[in-house]
This record gives sequence, structure tokens and C-alpha cells, in this order.
Amino acid sequence: MVSQLNIRQIIENKEESLSPYAVKSKLSRGRLNSEEPCPVRTAFQRDRDRIIHSKAFRRLKHKTQVFIAPLGDHYVTRLTHTLEVSQIARTISRALNLNEDLTEAIALGHDLGHTPFGHVGEQVLNELYPHGFRHNEQSLRVVDLLEKNGQGLNLTWEVRDGILNHS
Repeated sequence: MVSQLNIRQIIENKEESLSPYAVKSKLSRGRLNSEEPCPVRTAFQRDRDRIIHSKAFRRLKHKTQVFIAPLGDHYVTRLTHTLEVSQIARTISRALNLNEDLTEAIALGHDLGHTPFGHVGEQVLNELYPHGFRHNEQSLRVVDLLEKNGQGLNLTWEVRDGILNHS
């Protein structure tokens, strides 16, 4: 009897041709709360989709990236910045033969914890908060604790690590 591979397994098999430095989705270290694998999407594709559909991601459109005085409505928001980062990250990932889905999920989630008012807002909070404020740590709090009414997004260890340690 021949077993049929589902779509996720076909994608995971294609990942075998990635660089030895690439993280393969089927070798993920897992999630805080284990889940059944999706038959269609890899673990990193699920993470990407969870981030895109999160409230925190949608709120990025209301946060200014840089305060400048552009003509008209051509200003950069955290959302447009994040989409640009994602595109560049995928291009680099592809060129290096790394896992594009993992790279994209990290890029899309990297600024979810940023404050309003750009880096100035972060500097002010950093001065006010006794232990300092770091947007990458706040991003992890957002995806782990604040999203989905306190349940979090239950992202994979690799995506969470990338969000926390992006530079």
C-alpha cells in the first residue's frame, strides 16, 4: 500500500534541498503548547499566518516608523517598514538557500512590540521603566501573552527566538 503525502509533507521534503545551515520545518524544536501538524502548512507557515492575522500586526499600520515631514501621505509606518523588511529578508534567505518561511515569519513579527512614536517612544519608556524597555522583548510578550486574549499565538521556538534576537 502506497501512502499519500499531504501538502505539508511535500513542502517539508522540498526543504531537504536547503542549505545545511537552514532550519527545516519538520525539525522545529516545537511550540510552548504542542499541536497536531497542519496537513497543508508547515509549522513556520502557520506561524507566519498567525502573525499576519494578529491584532498586533494590524496595529502596525497606526505606528509611525520615522517622524519626518513628507509631502502628501507618503510616510512610513511600522506596517510598511515590516513588509519591506520581510521582502528583503526573503530575498536574502532565498539567495542563501535558507528557510524562507521561517525568515518571513521572523521578519513579520520582529516589530510587534514597538511603541508608538518611533524610536523616541522606545527611548522615553526605556528611561521611565526601571529595568529598561526593549521592543524585541515586548514583541515576544505580545506574541506569547497578549495576543488572543492572553492565550498568545503559540509560535514555534525558532520564530520566537528570531523575534527576540533580531538586530
